[in-house]
Amino acid sequence: MKTAFQLVTAAALLCMSSTASAKDTDVLPALKPMIEQITKEFDQIPAERPLMLKKTALFIRSKLQAKETPQLTFICTHNSRRSHLSQIWAQTAAAWYDVVGVKTFSGGTEATACNERTIAALTRAGFAITNSTPGEKNPVYLVKYSGQAEPIRAFSKVYSAEANPKDNFVALMTCDNADKNCPVVEGAVMRVPVHYVDPKVSDGTPQEAATYDERCKQIAREMLFLMKQVNS
Repeated sequence: MKTAFQLVTAAALLCMSSTASAKDTDVLPALKPMIEQITKEFDQIPAERPLMLKKTALFIRSKLQAKETPQLTFICTHNSRRSHLSQIWAQTAAAWYDVVGVKTFSGGTEATACNERTIAALTRAGFAITNSTPGEKNPVYLVKYSGQAEPIRAFSKVYSAEANPKDNFVALMTCDNADKNCPVVEGAVMRVPVHYVDPKVSDGTPQEAATYDERCKQIAREMLFLMKQVNS
C-alpha cells in the first residue's frame, strides 16, 4: 500500500510529465527556441497592457470552469497582418501552456488578403506554412504550429464571416482604426483593445523583415503571457 508521500510524489510527477508532454508533443520543435526565449521576457510588456490580457484570461478560465468553449476573435481592418499574428500565436500559446479547449479566430472590418509578409515572419518564427490555394488573390494558408492539431486556415475575411463564431466570443481589437470604425461587434460578450502598431509602415523598406519580426515577437509575448494567466 502506497504512503501519502508516495501518492503525492506520484501525482506531482504525473503533473510534471503531463506539462512536459503537452509542450513536447503539441508545439513544433522549430518554434520552441523562440517561445522559450519569449517566456523570459514578460517584463518587457508595457505596464498598461497586462490588465487587458488578464481580463481575457479570466474570461477563458470562467468558460473552461463552466465546461464551455472559450472563443477569441482578433479583429483589425483588413485581416491581413496583426489579427492573423494574434490568432495564430494565441492558439500556439494555448498549446504551450496546455490550455485545452480554447478556439481562436480572426477577421476584419473588410476582407483583402493575408499579407505575404505576415506569412514570411511566421515562417521565420518556426511555423510550417503551405499555400493551399496558390494563384488566388486571397489565398488560404495552412499554418501548422503543432504535430497533433489541425493547421490554422489563415485567409482574409470579415469578422462575421461563416468561419467565425456569431456569438459568445471575446472581440480583441488589434487595430485602433478598426476599434474606432467598428463601435459595435455583433455577438461579442466582451471587447478588449489590444492595439498593435501596423508593421505595414515598413513595407518596401530595408527595415521590413526586422519590423515584422519585432511585431511578431511582441504579439507572441503577449499571447503567451495571456495563456499563462489562465493557469495562474
